[in-house]
Amino acid sequence: MSGPSTYVPANGFTRWLDSRLPILRLMNDTMTSFPTPRNLNFWYTFGGILTFCLAVQIVTGIVLAMHYVPNDKMAFDSVENIMRDVNYGWLLRYVHANGASMFFLAVYIHMFRGLYYGSYKAPREVLWILGVVIYLLMMATGFLGYVLPWGQMSFWGATVITNFFSAIPVVGESVTHWLWGGFAVGDPTLNRFFSLHYLLPFVIAGVVGLHIWALHVPGNNNPLGIDVKGPQDTVPFHPFYTAKDAFYLVLFAILFAGLVFYSPNFVGEVDNYTPANPLVTPEHIVPEWYYLPFYAMLRSVPDKLLGVLTMFGAIAILFFAPWLDTSKVRSARFRPLLKPAFWLLVADCLILGYVGKNKPDAMLLSTGIPLLWIGRIGTLYYYGYFLVLLPILGLIETPKPLPESIAKAVGDKSHAAE
Repeated sequence: MSGPSTYVPANGFTRWLDSRLPILRLMNDTMTSFPTPRNLNFWYTFGGILTFCLAVQIVTGIVLAMHYVPNDKMAFDSVENIMRDVNYGWLLRYVHANGASMFFLAVYIHMFRGLYYGSYKAPREVLWILGVVIYLLMMATGFLGYVLPWGQMSFWGATVITNFFSAIPVVGESVTHWLWGGFAVGDPTLNRFFSLHYLLPFVIAGVVGLHIWALHVPGNNNPLGIDVKGPQDTVPFHPFYTAKDAFYLVLFAILFAGLVFYSPNFVGEVDNYTPANPLVTPEHIVPEWYYLPFYAMLRSVPDKLLGVLTMFGAIAILFFAPWLDTSKVRSARFRPLLKPAFWLLVADCLILGYVGKNKPDAMLLSTGIPLLWIGRIGTLYYYGYFLVLLPILGLIETPKPLPESIAKAVGDKSHAAE
């Protein structure tokens, strides 16, 4: 879909540079003249928003690392020093901490959009797989970063999460001790986590480059899930989508700024403002909100090893979505059975997040229904969606007729609007 290059050097210098390092040609072909389906909607702006989030996290993280001390006796105080004594340190820390939440909010919307419009299906399987790899790296980076403030929730969160690896047969204990750098969570653990937390965002940036490359080979999917038939179905990426993406990026930045300036601790834990104490266990240990659905799955299984496998399997199953879906139609717009199943999946993930946030023995409001059982039902539906519904619905449902082309569908819509 990307087609031949349309770049024409404008002067002698650009001709000289283009013959030696065609970086201007690359930028033109990927960000200016790249033919993009003309019917992309609001949900397709989150790719650019995610790039913005990654840049914010890297820049603020580099500056924070200049003042942070990865030592179990000094880490907590160094964070307080950043907040109180470093010029605009409070702003840097709040932007970085809340930036992680905004990053995950955007990536979840991006992933659900891909699932709804079938962006994981051929010929975009590698694009989807690289996206899941980025998601895994984000989860690892977010967890490592959550440990660094070395508050109560940081310390005990690290203790609980790293103990999961001990459930792995044969090598589990060795892996856990390697993560700790000893026989308990302590100073070596903090140093290792800081090093990895600093490194992984650059790894993410590298995989993002591959992700964009994989996107430009087959081109963008679109809400209709149909292939581009010709030039009439596309528009140049600039100025049409650069302007559109910039508008929604500004709206996203306003929401981001509102969270930073008006409610910077909205997604934080009060216990994390208390220095880590191995002798005092918090009443209720919970991870950050973006891990809660998987935490609920972990707790829904009584056996430790099976619980860990269930939690990690929920992520691993995403890699196989392109082959689990047997339908030849991409977009759920034209799949009357898949559409309600998908929205039920979205609701299921939100419910699992609510279950993970509460104590294991909590009840659903005043109904007397244990949240543990709701978590188990939610876990079954999550796995059922990918392992049962995607394969079966593709075989039994009768899709709605697909439009002949993007241009015709857009034209019909414009005519109907008149």
